[in-house]
Amino acid sequence: MSDQSVDDVGGATSPFEATEKHRTSRRNFLVGATAGAASIAALNVPLIGMAANRRAKTVVFASAAAVTGNWDPTSHTVVGQIDFEGFVFGRLTRCPMRPEKPDEIQPDLATSWKLVDKYTLEYTLRKGVTFHNGAPFGAEDVKATFEYASQPSRPAGSWYPGPVDVQIVDSHTVRLSTKKYGYPAAAYWYVVSFLPIMSARDVAHPKTLQQRPNGTGPFRYVSTNGDQSILEAFEHYHGGRPKIDQVVYAYVPDPNTRVLGLLNGQYQIIERLEPEQYQTLSGNPSVRLTKTLSTENKYLHFRCNKPPFDNPQVRMAACHAIDRTQIDAILGVAGQASNSYLSPLKFGYVDIPGYPAFNADMCQSLLAQAGFPRGRGLPDLEYIVSVGFYPKTKEYAELVAGMLQQQGFPVKVTTLEPAAWEDQIYRRSDGQGAGHMCDVGWLTGSPEPDLVLRPNWYSKAALITGVHDPEIDAALAHERGAGTTQERQKIIQGLTLPTLAKKVPSLSLFSAVYFHAMAKNLRGEYFFPNGPIDLSKATLA
Repeated sequence: MSDQSVDDVGGATSPFEATEKHRTSRRNFLVGATAGAASIAALNVPLIGMAANRRAKTVVFASAAAVTGNWDPTSHTVVGQIDFEGFVFGRLTRCPMRPEKPDEIQPDLATSWKLVDKYTLEYTLRKGVTFHNGAPFGAEDVKATFEYASQPSRPAGSWYPGPVDVQIVDSHTVRLSTKKYGYPAAAYWYVVSFLPIMSARDVAHPKTLQQRPNGTGPFRYVSTNGDQSILEAFEHYHGGRPKIDQVVYAYVPDPNTRVLGLLNGQYQIIERLEPEQYQTLSGNPSVRLTKTLSTENKYLHFRCNKPPFDNPQVRMAACHAIDRTQIDAILGVAGQASNSYLSPLKFGYVDIPGYPAFNADMCQSLLAQAGFPRGRGLPDLEYIVSVGFYPKTKEYAELVAGMLQQQGFPVKVTTLEPAAWEDQIYRRSDGQGAGHMCDVGWLTGSPEPDLVLRPNWYSKAALITGVHDPEIDAALAHERGAGTTQERQKIIQGLTLPTLAKKVPSLSLFSAVYFHAMAKNLRGEYFFPNGPIDLSKATLA
């Protein structure tokens, strides 16, 4: 796992390792909590017996994100649901997205693929694969999945380049055709590693699709009990039956509760540790730790379709008010400085020349040009952020608000727990969204850059920003229309990303680094840099 640093006691190996250790009240709380069960009991944590875990080979994953309850993979763009789907569904290909080779593609339900011509991609499918309900997997399932998921009307339709037709060559060969829709098939080259393959029969019956996930992945859905979804090993998984018998996906929004549950033996994997939690646990012999550069950048998204941020000058002024080096200092090992709208693990990534940096004079000049000298006349501005999901969000959000206030922006911070925050960040049916700014990451399981660029900044999607800018749309259309990956990379780096940096519908704050902690006796796991966990080859001693 060359892209992930795994630490046993004192064994840090990653370039993201902290050079300075910070002691905080949370760290002191955690150290004290390990000394007695009373602290755990006080949090009212339901216990799962260690003995039962050992007998059943059960892994309980304490997730910071909830699932929606609608099991149709095209019904959402929700991080927790995507993580859950990683256990259940297969894809045509998979991309490990290791930093040294972020664009590597590996087989999954497809064993080989080739570009036939500009508008045609051909996939040879794996034989002998079955869905969890016992139905055989074949070409008709790929056809149904792609033609359904790529519809712009689907909630997750903005993930995908556009509608696509699928020709069935034979029972295990398909061709994806985009000619009717006027864009190159190469736009799907990386995206197929992100699209869960559904049963054609389920796609034909939407209520069935919504009520029960039915994939080809290593674990089969059993039931949901409150905030816990139960999975069991799929006996007929094409990669061989997992050695883990059961996976429990548990929604645990509080980061301290997650850590205490791990130390108590209640959970075997926890995610999204705070930096000081990571530092504290690094000295605990009962746990293992990982650090992973993610595919996620964190953004300050502006509501570009409501005043005052419908004016690009005001957006740019706000960007020049923010000293991102101070955010980096707060994050420490939990973030990596970024001057791009893409993570370094994305195809086309580049540091954008002239990316907006702190400049108080420029901020004031732009505010004056926009008719708000020293911020006079600006409305009260709401900045919506989450707590308990991303590390240090509250801390750096308050810093950002303070820097904006110093330049005359009347900003207040609204902090919400993850489920309430998720409900507020997306635009409503009337096109508007709550507040004026949102702190949001964007996490996708493929090197494909359009999975980030189009949902956020293409006017027909713009799920959070609401931006409607013809110049941005033209730059996005130009890169999608490129016939080769080499041509496309040139356009992304030379036109698309610089255009976004000029219009700043959002400000990219940093690239996120993820921390996971797990029980010492769990081995063989793989953490994808977008969040899902591969336990298909894992063992629990």
